[in-house]
Amino acid sequence: MPKDSSSEKQSFTAPTVLRRPTRLGDEVYNAIYAQLMSHKIAPGGRISVDNLVRELGVSQTPIREALSRLETQGLVVKRHLVGYSAADQLNKSRLEQLYELRLLLEPFAAAKAAITMSDASIEALESMAQEMKALEAEDPQTAYGQFAQRDSEFHDLIAAGSGNELVREALSNLHTHVHLFRLFYHSQATSEANDEHARILCALRARDADAAAEAMRSHIMRSSERFATFFTRYPRAS
Repeated sequence: MPKDSSSEKQSFTAPTVLRRPTRLGDEVYNAIYAQLMSHKIAPGGRISVDNLVRELGVSQTPIREALSRLETQGLVVKRHLVGYSAADQLNKSRLEQLYELRLLLEPFAAAKAAITMSDASIEALESMAQEMKALEAEDPQTAYGQFAQRDSEFHDLIAAGSGNELVREALSNLHTHVHLFRLFYHSQATSEANDEHARILCALRARDADAAAEAMRSHIMRSSERFATFFTRYPRAS
């Protein structure tokens, strides 16, 4: 008697899903990020996906993924029926408010991190500091955006080390570093910041909460002075 084919169990092999290498997505993101930081894509300027496809030699998919990622960082704005554009420039009032909030939160986070941060996290900070120091010898146009990314990671890791997730989230939502470093190219911003980072690290390694808070406070105040010179040079930008 013939077997009912509907009752037979059929074995099959599930199709293999090929994933796009994450490296390509990162490279596209870094390329667009660098254009935003260097003002090749000017603040407020429209971003053409088709132009980026031709320029970078990739499909629309990794470009749109990168733009969505940049949107979450506050660097890119997407408007319905208009498309993507670069976020507007930070103004003087916003800069002052940003630094007021940083002075309230980051010295506190550094003091807490000096007590609660793990040795492994401090070692990770030291590696980041070394990477930032090495960037001083690189091409400034390329290295500046990379420094901004490492600087953001450095401060975020200290905030995470404080153990206070609300403080970390608040600082993360400011998108501080991308907006500051996009303000204008400041040749001293990298070398001076590296020296200031070294003092913060010294206090963290010593587990000295007061020294960590003071080193962070000094770093933020000096950073404020560096970037405020933009509005002295270009008063109309205020």
